Amino acid sequence: MDTMLEIARRVDAFMMERSPVHDTMRRLAKALDELEIPFAIAGAMAANAHGHRRTTADVDVLMRREDLSRFKDCWIGRGWLDLFEGSKGFKDTSNGVKVDVLIVGDYPGDGKAKPVSFPTPESVREVHDESLPYLNLKTLLELKIASGMTAAHRLQDLADAIQLIRINALPQDYTVELNPFVREKFSELWQSAQISEDY
Repeated sequence: MDTMLEIARRVDAFMMERSPVHDTMRRLAKALDELEIPFAIAGAMAANAHGHRRTTADVDVLMRREDLSRFKDCWIGRGWLDLFEGSKGFKDTSNGVKVDVLIVGDYPGDGKAKPVSFPTPESVREVHDESLPYLNLKTLLELKIASGMTAAHRLQDLADAIQLIRINALPQDYTVELNPFVREKFSELWQSAQISEDY
């Protein structure tokens, strides 16, 4: 069992962007760039890039299904390990960090058809630190809210959305920027984001 000191060290390394997760993200970006595969970092690492600082144990990346196959054909067995035949994920053998792939055209949350789907990375990415491409804030919010709305076990996505709204001081009328499917939920989360955390 991890001691409090070991946990604190891991959190500190993460916040200083020197964690195994950060290393895996950089290694993955380099491998994808070498194959000229379009991608965007998603999930908690994208939330971090947009100011919501929280730890995570894996890396989420958006790409096309055929590009995932191309990556695996080239890299599995060369520093990366397939989770199982036909999986959408794989593992960095150097750091033991899992990579979850969000496939263009698939749906967030429960995986069922809905007005919000995973878009092409070229259309929604923006470059942040170290020239890494992350999902833009609008898309990240849409995907997280749609995920939390349709999958009861994805409540962290709604919590992330509240923090992203608060940290980025988004106005209530930001809702008009979003897909109509998530607008009502955004307004609800916006109200929650206005509640002070001071006790």
